[in-house]
Amino acid sequence: MDTAKIELAVQRYRECVAALDAARADLEAEAAVTLRDSEQTPEDWTRVASLTGWSHEELARLVDAAGEVGL
Repeated sequence: MDTAKIELAVQRYRECVAALDAARADLEAEAAVTLRDSEQTPEDWTRVASLTGWSHEELARLVDAAGEVGL
């Protein structure tokens, strides 16, 4: 049995998952920093929600969590 193609597919899959996880972490950090800015407005929350597809409640949890880790 030749498993080389499966091994390659597994490697590519793992790399993609790692890249996706890193991209989500970056997006969460940027959103939290943007929404924690003292000059942010309700329109900023609406814009970030629109861009990310996350609800205001999800964003609020993200901002709260970011505050706990010092972002």
